[in-house]
Amino acid sequence: MAAFTPPLLCAQSSIRTSTGTSQLVQISTVTNGVYTAANINNLVKFSSTRKIALQNSRNVSVKPVAASSSAVEGATSKSDSSMPGGEQKTMKVVGVFYKAHEYAKDPKFLGCAENALGLREFLESKGHTYIVTDDKEGDNCELEKHIPDMDILITTPFHPAYMTPERLKKAKNLKLILTAGVGSDHIDLHTAAEKGMTVAEVSGSNVVSVAEDELMRILILLRNFVPAHTQVSEGGWNVAAVAYKAFDLQGKTVGTVGSGRIGLELLKRLKAFDCKLLYYARHSMGEEKEKATGATWESDLDKFLAACDVVSINLPLSDKTRFVNIFIFSYLHIM
Repeated sequence: MAAFTPPLLCAQSSIRTSTGTSQLVQISTVTNGVYTAANINNLVKFSSTRKIALQNSRNVSVKPVAASSSAVEGATSKSDSSMPGGEQKTMKVVGVFYKAHEYAKDPKFLGCAENALGLREFLESKGHTYIVTDDKEGDNCELEKHIPDMDILITTPFHPAYMTPERLKKAKNLKLILTAGVGSDHIDLHTAAEKGMTVAEVSGSNVVSVAEDELMRILILLRNFVPAHTQVSEGGWNVAAVAYKAFDLQGKTVGTVGSGRIGLELLKRLKAFDCKLLYYARHSMGEEKEKATGATWESDLDKFLAACDVVSINLPLSDKTRFVNIFIFSYLHIM
């Protein structure tokens, strides 16, 4: 074990971006161990699927869908056979995004209310109604006005529209709730599943962004950068005050709690720093990935934490992982 303690903790359970469109995630109930998604072909076009078990409570599972077109396009291109001549049914789409104000002048900055995720021209050209707002809190907010008759809701991780059981029960027409990014903890998944709604997210879209962000934070913390920057910004120059808590990353033991896509990408990047790398997970990620990262599996959390100089948490937020950071903070005696 390396010389200094307690370990640094770089907690990253839900940092997300809205870039990327490679996958969609369908969340539905499981009956007798069988995935029971109804009419998914009518909502999302897809070429192939694979089931992933997620350690959530009350038998909820997550299913990534490799999409041949976007979720919105798939949902809005649904044909209503009850309409004369098989005409396309127009839908009401509501987008909830943060306002970017002067930054919205950049047309490439799509994930804001002003630029409407770049979907307005496409949706309105198909005859659909597209309502965009940033007003999402309280009984009298703009979002509340549209809940009873909206067909699709699009939101983002950093400005989520919280869909409570009460809101979902009022949403009589709602077919698809799409997170333009990663994470669906702002939605009551069990109520959505009971009502047959599709809940989708762009799975994997934030992997590189979060892994790079975590590496940056580890270096900033180890090098004691923030106090140094503050000191210099205020006109000071006390080298000792910074240097006595500044350390090299080389030779340190760095561990990730969770070895999914983000944990794996972080380990790959840390390998170049000549660290001892550990990961804690329920199962080994396999010889091939361990060889690629140089990481060692530790199945005992106490042993894992005792061995680490730096700990990074990379777990999806669920009922069973919600307070894992508190447990780790407590173990490290930093609360």
